[in-house]
Amino acid sequence: MNPTATAFKVREQLNRFLGIFSPHFSKPALVFLGDILYGLQAAKDIKLSCIGRGLDEAIALKKTEERLSRNLAREGLAETVLGCVAREGAKRVGSDTLIILDPTDIRKLYARKMPYLGHIRDGSAKELGKGYWACAAVACESGGRRIVPLHLRLWSCSAPDFKSENEEIAHTVETIRKGTKHRGIYVVDRGGDRGELYNLFMGNQLRFIVRLVGDRHLLWRNHPRRADQLAGKCRMLYRETLRRETAEGEKVYNLEYGVMDVRLPDRPQEKLRMVVVKGLGEHPLMLLTNLALTASRESLWQVAEGYFSRWRIEDAIRYIKQSYNLEDIRLLDYTRLRNMMAILLAAVFFASVWLGESLRRSILVRNITHVSKRLFGVVEFHYYAIADGLAFLFRRFGKWSHTRPGDPQPDLSPQMEFPLFVPE
Repeated sequence: MNPTATAFKVREQLNRFLGIFSPHFSKPALVFLGDILYGLQAAKDIKLSCIGRGLDEAIALKKTEERLSRNLAREGLAETVLGCVAREGAKRVGSDTLIILDPTDIRKLYARKMPYLGHIRDGSAKELGKGYWACAAVACESGGRRIVPLHLRLWSCSAPDFKSENEEIAHTVETIRKGTKHRGIYVVDRGGDRGELYNLFMGNQLRFIVRLVGDRHLLWRNHPRRADQLAGKCRMLYRETLRRETAEGEKVYNLEYGVMDVRLPDRPQEKLRMVVVKGLGEHPLMLLTNLALTASRESLWQVAEGYFSRWRIEDAIRYIKQSYNLEDIRLLDYTRLRNMMAILLAAVFFASVWLGESLRRSILVRNITHVSKRLFGVVEFHYYAIADGLAFLFRRFGKWSHTRPGDPQPDLSPQMEFPLFVPE
């Protein structure tokens, strides 16, 4: 295997990836997008100074930073990029594909001058702090390990244009819904147990699985009851063994689960079901859904397994934060912050989806992960190795050059040629 040829092929794929944005951007804007995506992958860091070093242009680094910063201030850039990625990602979403939503936080421990710093709750440190909120969305198949990033939207509760968290989440759902044309099953943790989100799902005839909080009131046999009280009455119909891989090793859960017919007090006309799962912790897991049309094992397990697949988005968010140093973002303009988050989503989509969607590109991915030189090989969540491999190839072998279809391509010398692709 020749790393120089692999690097050339990856740059070629990045040029092709830019094609999904070309109908929506002018040529200068598209050149900027290619530059910042390449520099972001090469640097594995979201700071403009690092991206500029990743580009390694034959001009002063300060000039590169100024050009990137000036272009990053474009109004409407984030919405256009997010829409393009959502439409491209929607091609991989089937009728039963899970669309997992998760509000997350970006904590800024020492920032003082960044715009509209708001109060956030750091989920990992379990404490309050200053920073920004974001809503991430990924698609995956139930029980599957591969993800398709669909959305990554940043906001601040202190920004003048901020209306509500519900509005931000609704914007995420609407962007994805337009791309998928109502396909998929939306999965949300306890933070999604809110009337506004139920109205959004049911008003658009979207299928969903939402984890309930214990004090949520539901109608059962036309009488209001707390969800945790109903869970105690639910008859467990089936048993299942679940194995989950964690950093501490494999954990085994012996589960029991059942179902009850319920309705929401605000929407009594809508028939819903509450799937109750016991065995994960001290309290039962309660899932409100418009799936589980029967009480069969297969129907109920589709709901339970769909929610368990929500753990994949935690892996995805951790990968994005660690692989691109997200929480070290230092932009001092709110528009630039939001645009950079959208560009980061595009970079993650290119690395995790675009490069592996065909046999030819999957061979390329194997070559990329090979050069990453990870000490213990490629871990099961192999996107870390892809990010490492791309950074190594982009920094060490050649420079970025934006081309268009039909432009002449450089020839590989005989020493650089190798059987990277095989016939389809």
